[in-house]
Amino acid sequence: MARSSSPSLSLSRCRFAAVSLLPSSRSIFFRSQSSNRRSNLGELIEIDVAASQSQSQSDPLSQKLEDAVHRIMVRRAAPDWLPFLPGASYWVPPRRSQSHGIAKLVEKLANPVGDEESVSVASGRGWPCSDYFIKGVEPESVETEMASGTAAFHSEDEEGFKLFNLKMPAFYGGKLTTFEDDEKESEYGYVRKVSGPVVVADGMAGAAMYELVRVGNDNLIGEIIRLEGDSATIQVYEETAGLTVNDPVLRTHKPLSVELGPGILGNIFDGIQRPLKTIAKRSGDVYIPRGVSVPALDKDCLWEFQPNDFVEGDTITGGDLYATVFENTLMTHRVALPPDAMGKITYLAPAGQYSLKDTVLELEFQGVKKSYTMLQSWPVRTPRPVASKLAADTPLLTGQRVLDALFPSVLGGTCAIPGAFGCGKTVISQALSKYSNSDAVVYVGCGERGNEMAEVLMDFPQLTMTLPDGREESVMKRTTLVANTSNMPVAAREASIYTGITIAEYFRDMGMNVSMMADSTSRWAEALREISGRLAEMPADSGYPAYLAARLASFYERAGKVKCLGGPERDGSVTIVGAVSPPGGDFSDPVTSATLSIVQVFWGLDKKLAQRKHFPSVNWLISYSKYSTALESFYEKFDPDFINIRTKAREVLQREDDLNEIVQLVGKDALAEGDKITLETAKLLREDYLAQNAFTPYDKFCPFYKSVWMMRNIIHFYNLANQSVERAAGMDGQKITYTLIKHRLGDLFYRLVSQKFEDPAEGEAALVAKFKKLYEDLTAGFRALEDETR
Repeated sequence: MARSSSPSLSLSRCRFAAVSLLPSSRSIFFRSQSSNRRSNLGELIEIDVAASQSQSQSDPLSQKLEDAVHRIMVRRAAPDWLPFLPGASYWVPPRRSQSHGIAKLVEKLANPVGDEESVSVASGRGWPCSDYFIKGVEPESVETEMASGTAAFHSEDEEGFKLFNLKMPAFYGGKLTTFEDDEKESEYGYVRKVSGPVVVADGMAGAAMYELVRVGNDNLIGEIIRLEGDSATIQVYEETAGLTVNDPVLRTHKPLSVELGPGILGNIFDGIQRPLKTIAKRSGDVYIPRGVSVPALDKDCLWEFQPNDFVEGDTITGGDLYATVFENTLMTHRVALPPDAMGKITYLAPAGQYSLKDTVLELEFQGVKKSYTMLQSWPVRTPRPVASKLAADTPLLTGQRVLDALFPSVLGGTCAIPGAFGCGKTVISQALSKYSNSDAVVYVGCGERGNEMAEVLMDFPQLTMTLPDGREESVMKRTTLVANTSNMPVAAREASIYTGITIAEYFRDMGMNVSMMADSTSRWAEALREISGRLAEMPADSGYPAYLAARLASFYERAGKVKCLGGPERDGSVTIVGAVSPPGGDFSDPVTSATLSIVQVFWGLDKKLAQRKHFPSVNWLISYSKYSTALESFYEKFDPDFINIRTKAREVLQREDDLNEIVQLVGKDALAEGDKITLETAKLLREDYLAQNAFTPYDKFCPFYKSVWMMRNIIHFYNLANQSVERAAGMDGQKITYTLIKHRLGDLFYRLVSQKFEDPAEGEAALVAKFKKLYEDLTAGFRALEDETR
């Protein structure tokens, strides 16, 4: 057998009876009986080789035991014995026929199997991580560290040693990432049923809802979503191919959680916060190995720690900011005490460099001392607590004119972007990530194409943002990516959404304004539908579960502007922008309907606009924002005329839609002069104001002052043209028509069209001066035109 640091050798079965075989002058074994034990279930057999025996007595017996058990395991081609824990424990599945019981084992110990019975196994079921059992090729043996006092377990027969100490791939760190030797058998259940990403396990009495479990010999990550008696239904966040009945299920006694601390920004994780860059380096493969366990954050990296004004003896409560950490040249990480902690400071680390494993704070509360590092863990399904929720009053400036001017959101708002395939949902989400006035951005790719995440990874490091002091910094320094693409396991889509919002709440508690982009929530809903179908739940509309709206609401309600816990007093916000992908652009889709009943801003994308290459393809007739009233105070301070200008622009666009039906019947020439002016102004708004070219330096991002001045000049032209036509109509002389206006004032009209070409890089003062000059020239031009026609 494999050499282990412990002088005991254990053989495990599903049910937990126990046997001890003590080495002495005679073999003695004990077997506890259970009244409810069924014959077709396995049992736990434990064989101890006592270290207290003399070497002369223990050597032959231990060698004899190892040889016998080794031969039993090799000869069973069913297989009845499965390697479970390398070097010590072995998983014994139940058999429909008579099991290989303890009596047979003792018989084998007393009468070793002959060489003719030692048959190499070739199992059709497969043996995880073992070339020996899969291919019949004997792998290289791995030297294992021996504990002191166990020299009696060395033997010249190395067959068992080679059999169970197998060299693992590099990403496992050179050893199997299986369950720890010191885990208690009571922590295990066993698989009874596998159905896609859903696994049903028995023997899970005492487990909790949403508890994290490790499934199978590959340690697959799963979460309990239903409990019935001692049976637990588990959704597995990794590929379940290869799982078999009676595979082990290990409880962890903790919920699915994320690690929060320095090092999150600029990183990319999968749906359960495994760092993809680290996995790629360790595995050397383009695919994520099953069951791989890698720390989310680098525990060895050193961070520059600078304590705040706290000193030893001070009292500190949850949420208090006690230190700052230099994360990058754009962001300073503010370290807060976990929300559920409090006490008197007995130790605070001095300024210096520390890793995430180093203790930087020690508190005493009610006589109990507890140490803290810069790292904290938080369950993803539990919202982080806040002192109070506040009313949002600051706009989310996206750099897209149609969103900022007509349908604004707020910092701490909820937005939905529904649209058919190819309408530009992802482009809008990425534009918000690149140019919005947020302090940090969490971008969650949930079930969408992998090349979109690859595009983000390529583009974001190249994009820069200009800071108030004039420095240019990469956008990636404020961004965290959570990638759960369409070819990753379906169940992990739900985890990715919750992982993203928990990371966003962590930065919010530092006093930051955070934007979270979820692209797309429809894929998450489809994952809920698949899991619900596997659970045989009653389907609702389109097969989605009846609790779809409740799940969406519980996600979106974690947005908002809040007063953070602890001191110093600070406000933070989380803005959620969720893309929705209704099939065929049908907004009556259950996911779209449920989302629209929750969110406050609706940016509806139109397939026809996208086909006409009008981007962003936001339909101004069906979109809306419920934050206009909340932002009135901001607009009054910024520009008192803006609200009236925006109202007039909306009226012009709505009037154009009404006139289009008349134009199709009688033609444009039959319209009144005022209606012709309305149509032309609406065309100006549509083509030269609402549409933006994301591939140009001057139009990929539009500052709010430029949006306001462009709209002001277009509406000023509309008002002056209508006034000139009305005045000329009541006077003798030449009538002023739209054709005359366009002929005489063609130069001014061209300048109106060309406003979008003004580059914000020239500076606000230079652009505002140009827009003011155009405003004055429009006034003078129409006055001169009226004078000529009198």
